Amino acid sequence: MAVAERTAGPDVARRPGVGSRIAASLGYSLGLPMLLLVVWGLLATRSTNRFFPDPLTIFEAFVDTWVGPAFVEDVLPSLYRLGLGITASIVVGIAAGTIIGLMQWLRELLEPLLEFFRAIPPPVLIPVAMLLLGITDTMKVVVIVSGAVWPILLNTIEGVRATDSVMTETADSFQVTWWERLWFLVLPAASPRIMAGVRQGLSVALILMVISEMFASSAGLGYRIAYFQRNYLIAEMWSGILLLGLVGVFLAVVFGIVERRVLRWYHGLREVNRA
Repeated sequence: MAVAERTAGPDVARRPGVGSRIAASLGYSLGLPMLLLVVWGLLATRSTNRFFPDPLTIFEAFVDTWVGPAFVEDVLPSLYRLGLGITASIVVGIAAGTIIGLMQWLRELLEPLLEFFRAIPPPVLIPVAMLLLGITDTMKVVVIVSGAVWPILLNTIEGVRATDSVMTETADSFQVTWWERLWFLVLPAASPRIMAGVRQGLSVALILMVISEMFASSAGLGYRIAYFQRNYLIAEMWSGILLLGLVGVFLAVVFGIVERRVLRWYHGLREVNRA
């Protein structure tokens, strides 16, 4: 017993603490961005190109531009439209994808139509949406949904269609109801693919939010970036791009937290298989 304790003691002592793990995680996350900022700053100080400002100038423009009324007038409405578009895309994509995935005849009937509409680039629908809906927030949300829904829809269809046949037959033999099968078998089995589709949809939604505001808007993050570019406000333009990147990082962090909670069983199963 004492020998076992003496053997285990050094291993326990060598385990990094919580603080060390957090510091290491922050080092890995921030090390490369900080290095790139240093390289950027060195190159900018030696460059005479006014379209390539240094990080400090961009940071000052960021504070002057976005910390204040512009955040309420431009950023918050953009985030509101982005949130509506993402939410609608998730609801429509999962609901329609589940129905289509469960019904083989419906999947075969709609497959050519889905492939046709999926191949249309969403930005080309902006003029059509403007004619039908006007230059409104509804138009911008529709544009976001028209692009972000496809990864979620198609991944949901494939995830539902790939449900394990043995588990399906087992559910049939136990006479599991349709709702119980959907909630406890189909959706959990398809959830890894659904979450992969949502991750792709988030990126598409952010892109379309900016494009829709650049085409037809008098406010919003995309409009401000285009306005700064047209008026040669270079540092302000770069600050808007920086803000977009921060929004993308925020979405990725939130999605990562939600994904770990939704797919706890999936990640746990992968850990067991690795062991």
